[in-house]
Amino acid sequence: MGALSATVTLFSSSVLHPVLVTRTTTYELTNEPRPKSNRGVELIGTWRKEALSVTATYSYLYTRQYDPDFSARVDAPLTPRQNLGMTGVWEKNKIGRFGVECYYTGRQRLEDNPYATESRPYVSVGFLVEHRFGPIRAFLNAENLTDSRQTRWDPILRQTSSVDGRWTVDAWSPLDGRVFNGGIKFAF
Repeated sequence: MGALSATVTLFSSSVLHPVLVTRTTTYELTNEPRPKSNRGVELIGTWRKEALSVTATYSYLYTRQYDPDFSARVDAPLTPRQNLGMTGVWEKNKIGRFGVECYYTGRQRLEDNPYATESRPYVSVGFLVEHRFGPIRAFLNAENLTDSRQTRWDPILRQTSSVDGRWTVDAWSPLDGRVFNGGIKFAF
């Protein structure tokens, strides 16, 4: 096995009579006579050299459904067309490890959102550091260092409730901002 490995996955599916949620003037569940379709590709590549490994992922997703409000096929809501990620890890058995990650999430169609019809793309960065002291491992983990969160662009609370009674919009990005955690692990 060489230092580089790659995987390509192509996929396609069609769901006949999918459940359609209508929230215009009433809340209604129906089976749509037109199919919902998914097509896409996922690419994964990993490079390994001694204690270092780097993995990159990319996915392209084309998901369509019929929307009676537009009398046309539209992108499925809350389904980003593109995602990209990269992780890198350096690890030595008796010392510890250090990892970094970066993820990009593309635009998504939003449904029943009074503030926007399409989300903004966002980037999230994180890291993990772990040091070994004999049978003890101390670690620190950080996520979403870019502080990407939905409330930076739009409110989550609605000014009035929706037809189905919700007072919040759907989540389409992180809601909690930066997250830090750490701890100690013991091996016996």
